[in-house]
Amino acid sequence: CVVQKNDTKKMYAMKYMNKQKCVERNEVRNVFKELQIMQGLEHPFLVNLWYSFQDEEDMFMVVDLLLGGDLRYHLQQNVRFQEGTVKLFICELVLALDYLQSRHIIHRSAKPQAVLLCLSGHVHITDFNIATMLTKDSPVTTIAGTKPYMAPEMFSSTKPTSYSFAVDWWSLGITAYELLRTRRPYHIRSNTSTNEIAHVFKTATVMYPAAWGPDMVALIRKLLELNPEKRFSQLKDIQSFPYLSDVNWDAVLQKRIMPEFIPMKGRLNCDPTFELEEMILESKPLHKKKKRLAKKEKDISKSNSSQASHLQKHLEMLQRDFIVFNREKLRPHHDSIQETMTKSGGPHREDNQNNNL
Repeated sequence: CVVQKNDTKKMYAMKYMNKQKCVERNEVRNVFKELQIMQGLEHPFLVNLWYSFQDEEDMFMVVDLLLGGDLRYHLQQNVRFQEGTVKLFICELVLALDYLQSRHIIHRSAKPQAVLLCLSGHVHITDFNIATMLTKDSPVTTIAGTKPYMAPEMFSSTKPTSYSFAVDWWSLGITAYELLRTRRPYHIRSNTSTNEIAHVFKTATVMYPAAWGPDMVALIRKLLELNPEKRFSQLKDIQSFPYLSDVNWDAVLQKRIMPEFIPMKGRLNCDPTFELEEMILESKPLHKKKKRLAKKEKDISKSNSSQASHLQKHLEMLQRDFIVFNREKLRPHHDSIQETMTKSGGPHREDNQNNNL
């Protein structure tokens, strides 16, 4: 939902998550990890966290409000992105990925639906719920992400292998290809098995339309290099590439280069039915909260079951461990938060669980 801060009149997007449902679905760990990672980040091409707080029933995240819709929505609306638009998207997104890399963070979920547009048409990466931190003492091996956008090195038919920041740059390549062609380069779906995916990468050939400019094709080839050691995965790779040698990177960072594609103003750049259904499924109406809390306390007092006791114990732990955040107050110290996270090996070490979506 959209909220406004009274003193500054600034508008934000607010996400609220029901504590009981998070406990029942075993999602508390991921929520805490997402919050801890986002608290240490701030960048022009990220959806930044501004506040986090809680009450007895819900956890709240207040983030940048971006009303231009996500790239998946625009693809579904049959928008045909031109090469100039995708070129700027790539430039803005690699600056965000380079920043995340400097913070030792692998996003693992870069895809059209995780890239939001502002009304001016600039891109912003969101969805940090499966992001993780990479340290020398804690290699990343878990399978996490959305299969059609996951890099080849994340799939192994024999044993888990570690991977690095290059997986996000592969996802960028898949996304750029899809924006230009409205379909992905590989026939991989979320239900495709790991063995099938490994076979696809060994046998399939990516087709590039003849109408595409040769420079754009060459760039996407570098992002979709099967070997992560040869893949473009650093900002310097992009900046030294001839196709992008004329880019004013300071102007890109400061959003002084105007995108060719501008979301339509005066309309809702998302699917309102989906958004409403998502809120109904994930959250309960805020205006009925007092009545629900009173009923909940009454129900708990009547219940003596071990299940209710177990749930209450976890809710109390969640209440105790939740970290309240206010970027306006802590802004000078957000670098020290990240430094502490890095020294400790990140907010949570990899748990060898499959986090595939």
